Amino acid sequence: MASEERATIRLEDPRALRAYAHPLRLSLIGMLRRNGPMTATQCAALLNENVPNCSFHLRQLAKYGLAERAPAADGRERPWQATARSTSWTDDSDDPESRAAADQLNAAILGQYMRRAEAYLAVRGDEPAEWRKAAGFSDDMIYVTAEQLATLTQQVEALLEPYRDKATRSEGSRAVTVVQLVMPTPEHGAP
Repeated sequence: MASEERATIRLEDPRALRAYAHPLRLSLIGMLRRNGPMTATQCAALLNENVPNCSFHLRQLAKYGLAERAPAADGRERPWQATARSTSWTDDSDDPESRAAADQLNAAILGQYMRRAEAYLAVRGDEPAEWRKAAGFSDDMIYVTAEQLATLTQQVEALLEPYRDKATRSEGSRAVTVVQLVMPTPEHGAP
């Protein structure tokens, strides 16, 4: 990745948030981040999409600074790469348009994670026993102030950081998605 030094790209513009909130674009960026530079043809084959559709969405990602052209091995190949290892945005803007765009992006990401979880459940029985035991779902109810929750979120991020770098991964390691849902829950009423 040419932008290896750039760990995170921050989206502020509501148009960029809405542009990123497309399921195919989320999938494309995820693949570029996991696999490194890929052509639209390679992306289309892995995602069971057509090449022109992937090309269009890769250009849209480039328009908002999320993807860029990568150096090609030959003159015919036109690979793309992600511009950063992760994307961040603000969920607490005072601007209604920004809040609505962030909510749209969050909903798209939540939908993508739900589809991934369902796909995992469909093949979970085929996983080796040690992976079935290590992976799974859980939930917990904690009682914290907003300040404590912010601190807890920072601590979780710090715990995950050593495992993000593909260059230092342990032998036998696999890509694992860690989904963090942090949201206030009503004290009384429906869970």
